[in-house]
Amino acid sequence: MRLRDTLLTALAQIRAHKLRSFFTLLGIVVSVAFLVAVVAIIQGMNAYVRENVAGAVVGTNAFAVRRTPIRVGLFDDEELRRIRRRPRLTEADAAAVTEALPDAEAVGLQSGWPTPQADVVWRDRTLGDVLVFGVTPPFQVVQDYRFAEGRPLNEIDVRERRYVAVVGADLAERLFDGVSPVGRDVRILGERFTVVGVVAKKGRVLGQSFDGFVLLPLRTFEMLYGRRNTTTVSVKMPDAEAVPSGMARAEEAMRVAHRLRPGEENDFSVDAADALIDFWRRLTRVLFSVIPAVVGIGVVVGGIVIMNIMLMAVTERTHEIGIRKAVGARRRDIRGQFIAEAVMLAAAGGVGGVMVGWGLASLVALASPLPARVTAWSVALAVALGAGIGVLFGVYPATRAARLDPVAAMRAE
Repeated sequence: MRLRDTLLTALAQIRAHKLRSFFTLLGIVVSVAFLVAVVAIIQGMNAYVRENVAGAVVGTNAFAVRRTPIRVGLFDDEELRRIRRRPRLTEADAAAVTEALPDAEAVGLQSGWPTPQADVVWRDRTLGDVLVFGVTPPFQVVQDYRFAEGRPLNEIDVRERRYVAVVGADLAERLFDGVSPVGRDVRILGERFTVVGVVAKKGRVLGQSFDGFVLLPLRTFEMLYGRRNTTTVSVKMPDAEAVPSGMARAEEAMRVAHRLRPGEENDFSVDAADALIDFWRRLTRVLFSVIPAVVGIGVVVGGIVIMNIMLMAVTERTHEIGIRKAVGARRRDIRGQFIAEAVMLAAAGGVGGVMVGWGLASLVALASPLPARVTAWSVALAVALGAGIGVLFGVYPATRAARLDPVAAMRAE
């Protein structure tokens, strides 16, 4: 029997029993849709973390030298004790890193944790809980800030401890409401600051705005709030390829500056955006380890349903099988016919699951900031999984049909 005839016959059988075929496919459709949608969402989250979260926290092509390392999660008691014994980073540390990295685009200092929040007042308007940072001018380069109005902070502002400020786009919109903030005076902790610049909007990351802040010259900030526990040295390199080399040289310079002997543990941390990305990847690996179990259960249930339906079809078509054998059909023809029907059913379930999964991923992308991305490998895996289940669970019913005795089969009603 030709392959074309086998496939057409299989398709005709599926069409003849539409409702039964639909319920047969349901288990595979649900499992494959889950696979495609979850993989798309995780891939989208990976891209979101890589392109938005990590860059917003550390900066692109950048890394930071910190007293406290980047950690998504809690420190245990021993780690916390070791970190508390570390010295605070200073301008001397920033100078040592700058000297070790002549190719760096910028090396800046930023006030670290705990980041203070304050009410910012302009005339009769008050905006509460605004994050206040103390920075040196190069920090603005590290964070890729673009200015919608005015100018950035400069070295003179820091050196002379000027009472000037740069504000984020959210603060400018909500507090000044259409009026240019540049040249206006605001009050922070009762002190008067002149706004000299407005940072262009960076947007939101997982619902958290990165535009609601005030930047003050670092020395002015320290006069107002005192020194923070975790002042950070931020470094921007020319490109991503230069970051690992820059991190190694910065680590060496810091060890020399802190007079650490060979073998002694670092009393600082050097972190890049990769630290956040690596954490997220470890988390998604855990998710990916769970997905096969969930998908496997659904696929096995779908395969068992297909096998039972095919066994029922063998019983219903016993007389037909007898006639076909009587007119010359061989065992492999009968076996091939039933396997073809099982594979077509399962493959149709796989294709249907891909479409449903794609639709779910698109809905997630529309309803959230996550750019859910359907990958070619997940689509190929889903279709191959469906076809493979058809072969695996279709062999037994097909073999049983092929072994029927033609005389006994023709007597069946």
